[in-house]
Amino acid sequence: MTALTPISRTPVSFYASVVAAAGALAGLFVGTAQGSGLLGIIIGAIAMGALAFVLTQVIKAEKPGIWGSVVLLAVIGFLLGGIPALVIGALFGWFFAWFSFWLYEGRYRRKLPPYLTPGQVLWHFAFRVICGAILVFLITPILVVMPLSFNAENFFTFTPEMLRFDPAGYSLKHYRAFFNSSDWQNALRNSVMIAPAATLLSVGFGTLAAIGLSQPHVPFRRAIMAILISPMIVPLIISAAGMYFFYSRIGLQGTYIGVVLAHAALGIPFVIITVTATLVGFDRSLTRAAANMGASPIRTFFKVQMPLILPGVISGGLFAFITSFDEVVVVLFVGSAGQKTLPWQMFIGLREQISPTILAVATLLVVISVMLLTTLELLRRRSERLRGMSPS
Repeated sequence: MTALTPISRTPVSFYASVVAAAGALAGLFVGTAQGSGLLGIIIGAIAMGALAFVLTQVIKAEKPGIWGSVVLLAVIGFLLGGIPALVIGALFGWFFAWFSFWLYEGRYRRKLPPYLTPGQVLWHFAFRVICGAILVFLITPILVVMPLSFNAENFFTFTPEMLRFDPAGYSLKHYRAFFNSSDWQNALRNSVMIAPAATLLSVGFGTLAAIGLSQPHVPFRRAIMAILISPMIVPLIISAAGMYFFYSRIGLQGTYIGVVLAHAALGIPFVIITVTATLVGFDRSLTRAAANMGASPIRTFFKVQMPLILPGVISGGLFAFITSFDEVVVVLFVGSAGQKTLPWQMFIGLREQISPTILAVATLLVVISVMLLTTLELLRRRSERLRGMSPS
Protein backbone atom coordinates (compact mmCIF):
# COMPACT_ATOMS: atom_id res chain seq x y z
CA MET A 1 0.00 0.00 0.00
CA THR A 2 1.30 3.44 -0.91
CA ALA A 3 2.12 5.60 2.09
CA LEU A 4 -0.22 8.53 2.70
CA THR A 5 2.58 10.53 4.29
CA PRO A 6 6.26 10.55 3.31
CA ILE A 7 8.17 9.05 6.21
CA SER A 8 11.64 9.94 7.50
CA ARG A 9 13.79 8.99 10.43
CA THR A 10 13.12 10.70 13.74
CA PRO A 11 15.65 12.14 16.21
CA VAL A 12 16.97 10.02 19.06
CA SER A 13 15.46 12.28 21.68
CA PHE A 14 11.96 11.51 20.35
CA TYR A 15 11.89 7.75 19.92
CA ALA A 16 14.17 6.96 22.85
CA SER A 17 11.92 8.97 25.17
CA VAL A 18 8.75 7.25 23.91
CA VAL A 19 10.31 3.79 24.24
CA ALA A 20 11.55 4.70 27.72
CA ALA A 21 8.01 5.73 28.70
CA ALA A 22 6.66 2.41 27.44
CA GLY A 23 9.43 0.62 29.31
CA ALA A 24 8.49 2.47 32.50
CA LEU A 25 4.91 1.22 32.13
CA ALA A 26 6.08 -2.36 31.61
CA GLY A 27 8.51 -1.97 34.50
CA LEU A 28 5.65 -0.88 36.75
CA PHE A 29 3.92 -4.24 36.32
CA VAL A 30 7.11 -6.29 36.55
CA GLY A 31 8.38 -4.32 39.54
CA THR A 32 5.04 -4.57 41.34
CA ALA A 33 5.13 -8.33 40.90
CA GLN A 34 8.64 -8.33 42.41
CA GLY A 35 7.67 -6.07 45.30
CA SER A 36 8.90 -2.66 44.15
CA GLY A 37 6.88 -0.77 41.55
CA LEU A 38 8.98 2.40 41.72
CA LEU A 39 12.22 0.51 41.13
CA GLY A 40 10.58 -1.29 38.22
CA ILE A 41 9.59 2.02 36.62
CA ILE A 42 13.12 3.39 36.88
CA ILE A 43 14.85 0.24 35.62
CA GLY A 44 12.29 -0.26 32.84
CA ALA A 45 12.64 3.29 31.55
CA ILE A 46 16.45 3.25 31.58
CA ALA A 47 16.80 -0.24 30.15
CA MET A 48 14.31 0.18 27.29
CA GLY A 49 15.56 3.66 26.39
CA ALA A 50 19.11 2.31 26.23
CA LEU A 51 17.92 -0.70 24.22
CA ALA A 52 16.28 1.59 21.65
CA PHE A 53 19.46 3.64 21.31
CA VAL A 54 21.69 0.58 20.88
CA LEU A 55 19.37 -1.04 18.34
CA THR A 56 19.05 2.03 16.13
CA GLN A 57 22.44 3.67 16.51
CA VAL A 58 24.81 0.72 17.01
CA ILE A 59 23.26 -2.43 15.50
CA LYS A 60 21.07 -0.56 12.94
CA ALA A 61 19.88 -3.80 11.28
CA GLU A 62 16.27 -4.44 12.24
CA LYS A 63 15.95 -8.24 12.06
CA PRO A 64 19.19 -9.07 13.90
CA GLY A 65 18.30 -6.40 16.45
CA ILE A 66 14.86 -7.88 17.08
CA TRP A 67 16.17 -11.43 17.44
CA GLY A 68 18.99 -10.28 19.67
CA SER A 69 16.53 -8.44 21.94
CA VAL A 70 14.29 -11.50 22.12
CA VAL A 71 17.18 -13.72 23.18
CA LEU A 72 18.61 -11.19 25.65
CA LEU A 73 15.37 -10.47 27.50
CA ALA A 74 14.36 -14.13 27.40
CA VAL A 75 17.61 -15.10 29.15
CA ILE A 76 17.18 -12.33 31.72
CA GLY A 77 13.60 -13.43 32.34
CA PHE A 78 14.63 -17.06 32.79
CA LEU A 79 17.28 -16.09 35.32
CA LEU A 80 14.76 -14.01 37.28
CA GLY A 81 11.67 -16.19 37.17
CA GLY A 82 12.07 -19.41 35.24
CA ILE A 83 10.13 -20.47 32.16
CA PRO A 84 7.11 -18.14 32.58
CA ALA A 85 9.41 -15.13 32.87
CA LEU A 86 11.37 -16.42 29.87
CA VAL A 87 8.21 -16.30 27.73
CA ILE A 88 7.30 -12.83 28.98
CA GLY A 89 10.86 -11.60 28.45
CA ALA A 90 10.90 -12.90 24.88
CA LEU A 91 7.63 -11.11 24.15
CA PHE A 92 8.95 -7.91 25.68
CA GLY A 93 12.15 -8.21 23.65
CA TRP A 94 10.26 -8.58 20.39
CA PHE A 95 7.82 -5.75 21.12
CA PHE A 96 10.34 -3.15 22.30
CA ALA A 97 12.75 -3.89 19.46
CA TRP A 98 9.99 -3.62 16.86
CA PHE A 99 8.61 -0.52 18.60
CA SER A 100 12.04 1.16 18.54
CA PHE A 101 12.52 0.68 14.81
CA TRP A 102 8.88 1.58 14.12
CA LEU A 103 9.40 4.96 15.76
CA TYR A 104 12.95 5.46 14.51
CA GLU A 105 12.05 4.88 10.85
CA GLY A 106 8.95 7.10 11.15
CA ARG A 107 6.66 4.27 10.05
CA TYR A 108 4.03 5.36 12.57
CA ARG A 109 2.99 8.15 10.13
CA ARG A 110 2.86 5.92 7.08
CA LYS A 111 -0.95 5.52 6.96
CA LEU A 112 -1.87 8.88 8.50
CA PRO A 113 -2.97 11.93 6.50
CA PRO A 114 -0.08 14.37 5.96
CA TYR A 115 -1.97 17.36 7.39
CA LEU A 116 -2.18 15.97 10.94
CA THR A 117 -0.34 18.02 13.55
CA PRO A 118 1.95 16.31 16.10
CA GLY A 119 -0.77 16.72 18.73
CA GLN A 120 -3.32 14.99 16.50
CA VAL A 121 -0.90 12.17 15.78
CA LEU A 122 -0.30 11.79 19.51
CA TRP A 123 -4.03 11.60 20.23
CA HIS A 124 -4.53 9.14 17.35
CA PHE A 125 -2.25 6.61 19.00
CA ALA A 126 -3.02 7.59 22.61
CA PHE A 127 -6.70 6.81 22.01
CA ARG A 128 -5.82 3.32 20.77
CA VAL A 129 -3.49 2.74 23.69
CA ILE A 130 -6.20 3.76 26.15
CA CYS A 131 -8.73 1.43 24.50
CA GLY A 132 -6.20 -1.40 24.54
CA ALA A 133 -5.43 -0.79 28.21
CA ILE A 134 -9.13 -0.92 29.06
CA LEU A 135 -9.48 -4.17 27.10
CA VAL A 136 -6.53 -5.71 28.95
CA PHE A 137 -7.96 -4.55 32.28
CA LEU A 138 -11.30 -6.21 31.47
CA ILE A 139 -10.03 -9.54 30.15
CA THR A 140 -7.12 -10.10 32.56
CA PRO A 141 -9.34 -11.67 35.27
CA ILE A 142 -10.68 -14.10 32.66
CA LEU A 143 -7.18 -14.99 31.50
CA VAL A 144 -6.22 -15.70 35.13
CA VAL A 145 -9.28 -17.82 35.92
CA MET A 146 -9.00 -20.13 32.92
CA PRO A 147 -5.56 -21.65 33.67
CA LEU A 148 -6.41 -21.86 37.38
CA SER A 149 -9.30 -24.18 36.53
CA PHE A 150 -6.70 -26.81 35.54
CA ASN A 151 -4.95 -26.64 38.92
CA ALA A 152 -4.12 -30.10 40.27
CA GLU A 153 -4.53 -28.82 43.84
CA ASN A 154 -7.55 -27.39 45.63
CA PHE A 155 -6.10 -23.88 45.58
CA PHE A 156 -7.19 -20.59 44.02
CA THR A 157 -3.57 -19.63 43.35
CA PHE A 158 -0.88 -20.76 40.94
CA THR A 159 1.21 -23.53 42.46
CA PRO A 160 4.99 -23.77 41.90
CA GLU A 161 4.36 -26.73 39.58
CA MET A 162 2.02 -24.65 37.44
CA LEU A 163 4.52 -21.79 37.25
CA ARG A 164 7.18 -24.24 36.09
CA PHE A 165 4.76 -25.66 33.49
CA ASP A 166 5.18 -29.04 35.14
CA PRO A 167 2.47 -31.43 33.82
CA ALA A 168 2.03 -32.72 37.37
CA GLY A 169 0.65 -29.31 38.36
CA TYR A 170 -2.26 -29.53 35.93
CA SER A 171 -5.33 -31.72 36.10
CA LEU A 172 -8.91 -32.05 34.84
CA LYS A 173 -10.21 -33.17 38.22
CA HIS A 174 -12.25 -30.00 38.78
CA TYR A 175 -14.03 -30.55 35.47
CA ARG A 176 -14.68 -34.17 36.46
CA ALA A 177 -16.03 -32.95 39.80
CA PHE A 178 -18.44 -30.69 37.93
CA PHE A 179 -19.77 -33.46 35.69
CA ASN A 180 -19.96 -35.98 38.56
CA SER A 181 -21.64 -33.72 41.13
CA SER A 182 -25.42 -33.99 41.44
CA ASP A 183 -25.70 -30.40 42.71
CA TRP A 184 -23.84 -28.97 39.72
CA GLN A 185 -25.73 -31.16 37.26
CA ASN A 186 -29.10 -30.16 38.72
CA ALA A 187 -28.07 -26.50 38.41
CA LEU A 188 -26.96 -27.08 34.83
CA ARG A 189 -30.23 -28.78 34.00
CA ASN A 190 -32.21 -25.86 35.44
CA SER A 191 -30.15 -23.35 33.45
CA VAL A 192 -30.64 -25.35 30.25
CA MET A 193 -34.39 -25.48 30.91
CA ILE A 194 -34.89 -21.85 31.92
CA ALA A 195 -32.61 -19.97 29.50
CA PRO A 196 -34.04 -21.33 26.20
CA ALA A 197 -37.63 -20.85 27.38
CA ALA A 198 -36.91 -17.27 28.47
CA THR A 199 -35.12 -16.65 25.16
CA LEU A 200 -38.11 -17.82 23.11
CA LEU A 201 -40.43 -15.50 25.02
CA SER A 202 -37.98 -12.60 24.73
CA VAL A 203 -37.58 -13.10 20.99
CA GLY A 204 -41.31 -13.41 20.38
CA PHE A 205 -42.46 -10.42 22.39
CA GLY A 206 -39.38 -8.30 21.65
CA THR A 207 -39.62 -8.79 17.87
CA LEU A 208 -43.32 -7.93 17.80
CA ALA A 209 -42.75 -4.89 19.98
CA ALA A 210 -39.87 -3.66 17.78
CA ILE A 211 -41.92 -4.06 14.59
CA GLY A 212 -44.88 -2.28 16.13
CA LEU A 213 -42.84 0.57 17.56
CA SER A 214 -41.05 1.06 14.24
CA GLN A 215 -44.34 2.22 12.70
CA PRO A 216 -44.47 6.04 12.63
CA HIS A 217 -48.22 6.19 13.33
CA VAL A 218 -47.97 4.51 16.77
CA PRO A 219 -48.77 7.12 19.47
CA PHE A 220 -46.36 7.64 22.36
CA ARG A 221 -43.94 5.15 20.84
CA ARG A 222 -40.91 6.82 22.39
CA ALA A 223 -42.43 6.60 25.86
CA ILE A 224 -43.42 2.97 25.26
CA MET A 225 -39.91 2.18 24.04
CA ALA A 226 -38.41 3.75 27.16
CA ILE A 227 -40.66 1.64 29.38
CA LEU A 228 -39.87 -1.59 27.52
CA ILE A 229 -36.10 -1.13 27.72
CA SER A 230 -36.18 0.06 31.34
CA PRO A 231 -35.03 -3.36 32.71
CA MET A 232 -31.64 -2.56 31.13
CA ILE A 233 -31.46 0.79 32.92
CA VAL A 234 -33.01 0.14 36.33
CA PRO A 235 -30.56 -1.45 38.81
CA LEU A 236 -31.07 -5.20 38.83
CA ILE A 237 -31.60 -5.39 42.57
CA ILE A 238 -34.59 -3.02 42.27
CA SER A 239 -36.12 -5.09 39.47
CA ALA A 240 -35.56 -8.28 41.47
CA ALA A 241 -37.18 -6.86 44.60
CA GLY A 242 -40.16 -5.59 42.62
CA MET A 243 -40.61 -8.94 40.90
CA TYR A 244 -40.43 -10.73 44.25
CA PHE A 245 -43.24 -8.66 45.83
CA PHE A 246 -45.37 -8.92 42.68
CA TYR A 247 -44.84 -12.67 42.19
CA SER A 248 -45.48 -13.44 45.84
CA ARG A 249 -48.96 -11.91 45.50
CA ILE A 250 -49.95 -13.85 42.38
CA GLY A 251 -48.35 -17.18 43.35
CA LEU A 252 -45.44 -17.23 40.87
CA GLN A 253 -42.66 -16.85 43.43
CA GLY A 254 -40.56 -20.02 43.64
CA THR A 255 -41.85 -21.50 40.35
CA TYR A 256 -40.20 -22.26 37.03
CA ILE A 257 -42.77 -20.11 35.23
CA GLY A 258 -41.93 -17.16 37.45
CA VAL A 259 -38.18 -17.45 36.79
CA VAL A 260 -38.74 -17.85 33.05
CA LEU A 261 -41.00 -14.79 32.91
CA ALA A 262 -38.53 -12.76 34.97
CA HIS A 263 -35.62 -13.67 32.69
CA ALA A 264 -37.78 -12.99 29.63
CA ALA A 265 -38.47 -9.49 30.95
CA LEU A 266 -34.71 -8.94 31.27
CA GLY A 267 -34.05 -10.22 27.74
CA ILE A 268 -36.80 -8.36 25.87
CA PRO A 269 -34.89 -5.00 25.82
CA PHE A 270 -31.94 -6.61 24.01
CA VAL A 271 -34.24 -8.05 21.35
CA ILE A 272 -36.06 -4.75 20.90
CA ILE A 273 -32.81 -2.81 20.44
CA THR A 274 -31.22 -5.23 17.96
CA VAL A 275 -34.38 -5.72 15.88
CA THR A 276 -35.08 -1.98 15.85
CA ALA A 277 -31.52 -1.36 14.61
CA THR A 278 -32.10 -3.91 11.82
CA LEU A 279 -35.40 -2.30 10.83
CA VAL A 280 -33.65 1.05 10.26
CA GLY A 281 -32.38 -0.18 6.89
CA PHE A 282 -35.53 -2.15 6.01
CA ASP A 283 -37.26 -1.14 2.75
CA ARG A 284 -40.95 -0.87 3.64
CA SER A 285 -41.95 -0.79 -0.01
CA LEU A 286 -41.34 -4.56 0.01
CA THR A 287 -44.19 -5.16 2.43
CA ARG A 288 -46.48 -2.84 0.46
CA ALA A 289 -45.61 -4.68 -2.74
CA ALA A 290 -46.41 -8.02 -1.06
CA ALA A 291 -49.74 -6.64 0.14
CA ASN A 292 -50.55 -5.42 -3.38
CA MET A 293 -49.86 -8.94 -4.66
CA GLY A 294 -52.51 -10.29 -2.28
CA ALA A 295 -50.30 -11.64 0.53
CA SER A 296 -51.80 -11.60 4.01
CA PRO A 297 -49.99 -9.69 6.79
CA ILE A 298 -48.83 -12.96 8.38
CA ARG A 299 -47.52 -14.34 5.08
CA THR A 300 -45.83 -11.02 4.34
CA PHE A 301 -44.13 -11.09 7.72
CA PHE A 302 -42.74 -14.62 7.39
CA LYS A 303 -41.89 -14.51 3.67
CA VAL A 304 -40.66 -10.93 3.22
CA GLN A 305 -39.88 -9.19 6.48
CA MET A 306 -38.54 -11.99 8.70
CA PRO A 307 -35.77 -13.19 6.32
CA LEU A 308 -34.34 -9.66 6.19
CA ILE A 309 -34.51 -8.93 9.92
CA LEU A 310 -33.55 -12.48 10.95
CA PRO A 311 -29.91 -11.58 11.79
CA GLY A 312 -31.16 -8.92 14.23
CA VAL A 313 -33.68 -11.32 15.74
CA ILE A 314 -31.03 -14.00 16.26
CA SER A 315 -28.60 -11.45 17.69
CA GLY A 316 -31.19 -10.28 20.20
CA GLY A 317 -31.98 -13.89 21.05
CA LEU A 318 -28.31 -14.60 21.75
CA PHE A 319 -28.09 -11.58 24.05
CA ALA A 320 -31.28 -12.68 25.82
CA PHE A 321 -29.91 -16.21 26.21
CA ILE A 322 -26.61 -14.99 27.68
CA THR A 323 -28.49 -12.66 30.04
CA SER A 324 -30.68 -15.50 31.32
CA PHE A 325 -27.88 -18.05 31.51
CA ASP A 326 -25.57 -15.74 33.51
CA GLU A 327 -28.18 -14.04 35.71
CA VAL A 328 -28.11 -14.65 39.48
CA VAL A 329 -29.71 -11.70 41.31
CA VAL A 330 -33.27 -12.08 40.03
CA VAL A 331 -33.33 -15.86 40.41
CA LEU A 332 -32.24 -15.46 44.04
CA PHE A 333 -35.37 -13.36 44.66
CA VAL A 334 -38.03 -15.06 42.55
CA GLY A 335 -36.72 -18.64 42.54
CA SER A 336 -36.37 -21.36 45.14
CA ALA A 337 -33.98 -24.25 45.76
CA GLY A 338 -35.77 -26.19 43.03
CA GLN A 339 -34.85 -23.57 40.42
CA LYS A 340 -31.19 -23.27 41.40
CA THR A 341 -29.21 -22.30 38.28
CA LEU A 342 -25.49 -22.47 37.54
CA PRO A 343 -24.75 -18.85 38.62
CA TRP A 344 -26.75 -19.48 41.81
CA GLN A 345 -24.75 -22.64 42.52
CA MET A 346 -21.51 -20.71 41.92
CA PHE A 347 -22.67 -18.02 44.36
CA ILE A 348 -23.40 -20.68 46.99
CA GLY A 349 -20.02 -22.29 46.36
CA LEU A 350 -18.21 -19.01 46.94
CA ARG A 351 -20.19 -18.32 50.11
CA GLU A 352 -20.18 -21.75 51.74
CA GLN A 353 -17.23 -23.71 50.36
CA ILE A 354 -14.36 -22.43 48.28
CA SER A 355 -13.84 -25.03 45.56
CA PRO A 356 -11.87 -24.66 42.30
CA THR A 357 -14.80 -26.40 40.61
CA ILE A 358 -16.25 -22.89 40.42
CA LEU A 359 -13.30 -21.91 38.21
CA ALA A 360 -14.00 -24.85 35.90
CA VAL A 361 -17.64 -23.80 35.57
CA ALA A 362 -16.60 -20.18 34.99
CA THR A 363 -14.25 -21.32 32.21
CA LEU A 364 -17.04 -23.28 30.54
CA LEU A 365 -19.35 -20.27 30.73
CA VAL A 366 -16.66 -18.04 29.22
CA VAL A 367 -16.17 -20.49 26.34
CA ILE A 368 -19.92 -20.61 25.70
CA SER A 369 -20.15 -16.80 25.79
CA VAL A 370 -17.23 -16.42 23.36
CA MET A 371 -18.85 -18.86 20.95
CA LEU A 372 -22.18 -17.04 21.12
CA LEU A 373 -20.58 -13.61 20.69
CA THR A 374 -18.58 -14.90 17.70
CA THR A 375 -21.84 -16.07 16.17
CA LEU A 376 -23.30 -12.66 16.93
CA GLU A 377 -20.49 -10.89 15.10
CA LEU A 378 -20.91 -13.13 12.05
CA LEU A 379 -24.63 -12.39 12.02
CA ARG A 380 -23.93 -8.66 12.28
CA ARG A 381 -21.70 -8.81 9.25
CA ARG A 382 -24.31 -10.79 7.34
CA SER A 383 -26.97 -8.23 8.27
CA GLU A 384 -24.79 -5.40 6.99
CA ARG A 385 -24.21 -7.24 3.71
CA LEU A 386 -27.97 -7.77 3.29
CA ARG A 387 -28.53 -4.05 3.91
CA GLY A 388 -25.85 -3.12 1.36
CA MET A 389 -23.31 -1.97 3.91
CA SER A 390 -19.67 -2.93 4.25
CA PRO A 391 -18.62 -4.40 7.64
CA SER A 392 -16.35 -1.93 9.41
